[in-house]
Amino acid sequence: MTILLLLHLTILIFFPPLLLGFIGKTKAFFAGRIGPPLLQPYYDLYKLMRKASVYSVTTNWIFRAAPMVSLAAILSAGILMPIAAMKPPVQFWGDMILFVYLFALARFVIILAALDTGSSFEGMGASREATFGCLSEITMFLNLTILALLSRNLSLSEIFLGGLSSSWLLVGPVLILVVVSFFLILLVENSRIPVDDPETHLELTMIHEVMVLDHSGVDLAYILYGKAVKLFIFGTMLVSIIITFRTGDSLIDTAFFILEIIAFAVLIGIVESTMARLRLNKVSFLLFSAFIFSVFGFIVILVRGH
Repeated sequence: MTILLLLHLTILIFFPPLLLGFIGKTKAFFAGRIGPPLLQPYYDLYKLMRKASVYSVTTNWIFRAAPMVSLAAILSAGILMPIAAMKPPVQFWGDMILFVYLFALARFVIILAALDTGSSFEGMGASREATFGCLSEITMFLNLTILALLSRNLSLSEIFLGGLSSSWLLVGPVLILVVVSFFLILLVENSRIPVDDPETHLELTMIHEVMVLDHSGVDLAYILYGKAVKLFIFGTMLVSIIITFRTGDSLIDTAFFILEIIAFAVLIGIVESTMARLRLNKVSFLLFSAFIFSVFGFIVILVRGH
């Protein structure tokens, strides 16, 4: 049991930046380029960790604490999420509610930090992040509610470790709606194309990136690493919904999980390579579509008597 917990924490802590490397390689392949090394995200984090942070005289302790609090909240959410066939280090009845609010806390402190700079530019990004966050969180809750009803449990561990194994045969269309809805929310929550472009610095297209322009050094490393961990956690949830088969052997299941999460990163790279970024006023329609998918799934579950 101790070995499995250590393996869970090791994957959670060290694997997420590699997803960004696979996404970058996939996008480079579609663009006909070699692209950066697969381990480039690790190099970037190491470089930033060696640099000191620079603070504006207009900021206070909120700006300095936000990156650490955000990263701590995301990692705390990670230890609630089962990986492969391994139970999380912390689990309890109703932990899925805390799970969602930990991500909300991470968003909240970064928004406060952006407002603390006194910059209207970062305030614009904070406003957009708050607006889209409000729309995505309710859909996230609704999707988790559907999964909880199907597995008859409010614990993430019970939901994703076998609670959905028979649901694909009974209510497959509902889970398809959940998967599509959740994938759309994943793109929004992680600021990926077509919602946001993590590589741009254009005022009209920026959402998350504009909020962290004043962060540097170690603080920026915390934020970038937190984004990678968040993407990894959301990807873990998505592949856990789609693929419920388990062999019973922890090492084999872990190996299959790594392949699945790499395939997820490649999928994100394909989406970003084949789609253009949406106009800002169209993002709300994307979120509304995700909400409608969840509502339809929820209605079907209620009609069936789950």
